[in-house]
Order: sequence, then structure tokens, then C-alpha cells
Amino acid sequence: MQQPLEFYKKQKTLVEQELVQLKKKLTISSSTRLLTFLGTIFCVYLSFGNTLFMILSVVIGIALFVFLIFKHEKLVYKSNFAKAVIHINETELKVLNRDYLGLDDGSEFIDPKHPYSYDIDLFGRGSFFQYCNRTVTVEGKNKLFLELTSNAINAIQEKQEGIKELSEQPIWRQQFSAIASLVKVQHSAKNIVQWIHNYTIAFPKFLGYLPKLVSLISVALILLVAFQLLPEVLLLFWLFIGLGISGFYLKQINELYTNACNAKDTFKQYHKLLNEIETTSFSSELLKRKQQEIKTDSLKASLIFKKYSKLLDALDQRNNVIIAVFGNGLFLRDIQIAIKIEQWIETYKYNVEQWFQVIAFFDAQNSLANFQFNHPAYVFPKITQNREVIKAQDLGHTLLKEKQRVDNNFTIENQQFFIITGANMAGKSTFLRTVSLSIVMANMGLSVCAESFEYNPIKLITSMRTTDSLADDESYFFSELKRLKFIVDEIKTDNYFIILDEILKGTNSTDKAIGSKKFVQKLVASNSTGIIATHDLSLCEIEEELPQIKNYYFDAEILNNELNFDYQLKNGVCKNMNASFLLKKMDIV
Repeated sequence: MQQPLEFYKKQKTLVEQELVQLKKKLTISSSTRLLTFLGTIFCVYLSFGNTLFMILSVVIGIALFVFLIFKHEKLVYKSNFAKAVIHINETELKVLNRDYLGLDDGSEFIDPKHPYSYDIDLFGRGSFFQYCNRTVTVEGKNKLFLELTSNAINAIQEKQEGIKELSEQPIWRQQFSAIASLVKVQHSAKNIVQWIHNYTIAFPKFLGYLPKLVSLISVALILLVAFQLLPEVLLLFWLFIGLGISGFYLKQINELYTNACNAKDTFKQYHKLLNEIETTSFSSELLKRKQQEIKTDSLKASLIFKKYSKLLDALDQRNNVIIAVFGNGLFLRDIQIAIKIEQWIETYKYNVEQWFQVIAFFDAQNSLANFQFNHPAYVFPKITQNREVIKAQDLGHTLLKEKQRVDNNFTIENQQFFIITGANMAGKSTFLRTVSLSIVMANMGLSVCAESFEYNPIKLITSMRTTDSLADDESYFFSELKRLKFIVDEIKTDNYFIILDEILKGTNSTDKAIGSKKFVQKLVASNSTGIIATHDLSLCEIEEELPQIKNYYFDAEILNNELNFDYQLKNGVCKNMNASFLLKKMDIV
């Protein structure tokens, strides 16, 4: 098993050495191009007066210079690719040291109304998303968001196999991400798909043949004029006819050009990513099925995208004055390319969205596989149909540093409800988020932070961080009631693992005790499973009434006038509270 720290260091060193060689080649390439240019000028100077030799010098010089430009561009791409791979490895080395707060935190996905994401810090600064997200495309990022928030409990073992397989291919994953990062896309695939789906043909069918006919006539006229069989004015007249035809369809071409330019970078990026997916051999069923979704009966999807990308590049060259005048005047170039683009859209308009979705899937899977690679000691949950919903040994929170983390054994059966009490800062809320995140990760097919983890899949719903709303004119208490009503309505139609942290905080203690007790009784009567953390010790009395209720607590001790926590989950009810001690210790009272 590859150790992530060793792999990233080795990979970074190897690619840095490769980059040094590439920089040397780039220097030589630049010098060669300059010498070629100067050599061509010198040959033209020497052959001045000898028309044939001068033309040969110019033609050979230009051909060689163009060849060197293409070769230089390839070296530049390789250099940028190497820099991207180095950056990827540098990022992972930082993340292994828990330095990840500079990464994208997915703040735009924060949703207080979601069943659990807001309560357990899935998004935002220091979130799980910020820690695991390595997506490069907008669509991949959105796909990862959907994976984290879908609450889906189907095909978990299949998801595990896909993540495990990709986690064992770190070089391929880095190559995929590096390729994607080299093209900056400003327009989302969603908008491009929408444009392609809604596009209506603007050019009549007969125009498909007209550019070919005009091109044949133009070539014939050029040859006849060259051999002085026709006057040059005739060719000039023909040029203006071609420009007139092109000008007649200028509006349609401009509209197509505007929208096509928005898609150009996306297709340039995606055809390379499709090629990476197509040319890789996968063994897990999920990855093979996704790979199958981009196959066609004729060309590979990557080649189809590449063809379209080249058409868009060609249309973009219409801004060159020489190409615009002579290309359109003699060959109806813009019309010819526009028709080919329309033909491509008509042929593949219903495949494009599916291909984009496959790329988004692999981009998101890369993040999950990268997370797995970075945590080789984590375990994939063993999916069971046992009475225990969760049976975990040494369960810990992923975002806590290993040396600071205190793990707990935790087993809860279906239709059991745990009431957890404890002093302030003793670890109740952290434990609730640990259990919550492990459920989310297990449902996604990820490994979890535990020594062992048996799991009977279940959806998650929480109420841990209710806030008031001035904008909606809602009090804290009313917001909390709405959240609890949401939970009650949801559990009527589906089975959920419910996690609550200190409910009914917005009312007086007597009313809170009565209301909390009735609410817990209602949850138990609905055959729900879950945990509730509270400071209200009277709530623990329900254990004597209902066999489904079990009391647990986190303890705190005052030793040598210092507060000590062991963060261990224990059976029973907490007896030690620390609010008065902390007020005095901090000189507040």
C-alpha cells in the first residue's frame, strides 16, 4: 500500500526534475525560432534579384518557422502540465499537515434548511467539503455537492468499489486534474448544453454545397489568372461576389460565433478528459458503466468533442483580416464552418449532456478517491442488515488531528434512542457531528475514521444549529419549532437517523423539560433511531419509562483547580457540571 506522504514527495521531485529539462528545451526552442527567422531574412537578402531562390527561401523559412511554433507550443503545454502536477502534490502535502483552509470551501452550498449539511459543517470554512474537494470543473464540483447532500443509501458497496479502484490510481487522477486545470472555462456546461438543445438551424440545406462550388470556381480562376489566361479584374469581381454572399448571412454567423465562442474552451478541456476516461481500463462495475455511457457506434466521444473543438477554433480565426477577406470571398469559409457546426449539433445534441455528466462524475469521484488515498488507515463500512444500525470501534472525527482526536466505541440498534448529557465542552456536540459525518461518508461509499464500522444504511436528519431570522421576522424559538416540525413530517414517510442537540433552547426550563420529554416520546413512538444531547438531566428519566431509551454521558473533572476532559462516552447520566467553575476561573463572576 502506497503511503500518501512518500508518494507526494516522490512525485513532486520527479516532475520538478522533468520541468527543469523542459525549461532547457524551451530555451533552445526559442533560440531556434529566432535563428530560423533571421536565417530566412538573410537568405532573402542573399537571393535578392533571384526570384525563384527568394520564393523558395521564404516558403521553406515560413514552413520551418510554423513547424517550430507548433513544437514550441507542445513544449509549453508539457511545461504547464508539469507545473500543474507539482501544484497538485504541493497541495496534498499541505493537506496532510491539515493546512487546507486556503482551498475552496463551497460556501455557496451552505443551506440552513438542508436535512443535515448546515448542522455538521459540510460546507464553509474548515468544512469537510473544503478538506476533501479536489474537483477542477464546475460540473464536478456540483456533482460532489450532490453526493454530499443527496442522503442516498442505495448501491453503497458499488460506490465503495469505484472509490477504492480510483484511489489506487493516483497518477491517473493527478493527470486528469492537471489536464482539466490547464483550460480556464468561463461558461458552465449546463448553459452550453441548454444552448445546444435549444439551437435551431439558421442556414438552408443548399448552402452545404455552395462553398464547395464557390471554392472550385475560385481555384480555377486563380490558376487561369496565374497563367494570364484571364484578367485579374475578373478574380477581383468574383472575390466581391463571395464577400456579398458571406455578408448576406453575416448576422446568423455572428450569432453562432458568439455562442460558439462560449463553448470553445469547454470542449477543448473536455475532449482531453474524455480521452483519459476512454483509454483507461476499469474493473469496478460503477466505473465501467460510466465509461460505457460515453461510447458511440462510430467515433470515440473524445474525437467527436475534438472535432467540434477544432471547428470552433477555426471559426474563431475569422477575426484575422486576411482570412476574413480572402477566406470568405473565395471560399465562403465562415459559411462552410458554420454549416459543419450546425451539422455537429444536429447529430450529437442529445449526447452532449450525458458526456458532460460522465466527466463531472469522474471529477467528483477523483476527490473521493483522493480522500481515500490520503487516509489508508480508514475502513470501508461493512454493509449489513443486522439489528445494529451502527457498530463502530474507535470512531473519530475526520477533521480532527490524529494526535488530538479521542475515539469512541459506539453501537446503536434500530429504534433505539440515546440521550447524552455532559458538562460544557466535554465533547457532546463533537460526538454528534462525528456520528453524523460517518453516516454521510458511509452513504457516499467513503471509508470512515474508525477501526471497524458495521452499518445498516439509513438516511440522516439533524437539528443542531437553529438560528433566528430578522429577514423572515422569526424568533429563535419559532425557527426551532419549524425545524422540529420538518423532522416529524419527514419521519412519517421514511426511516431516518435523527440527531438533536439541545432542543427547545428558546423557552424556559420548566416548559423546555415538559416539551422535550413529549417530543422524545413521540420520536420513540415513531420507531425512530437517533441521539439527543441535552443539559436537562430530567430528560434522562425517560429511560425508566421506555426500554428504547439509553442514557450516556461525557464527563468533566476538576483536578488541581483545573478542568479535565477525557472525551469518552460512558453509560449513565452526567453528574458533574462546570458552568459555575468556568465563570469563576475566567474571572467573569
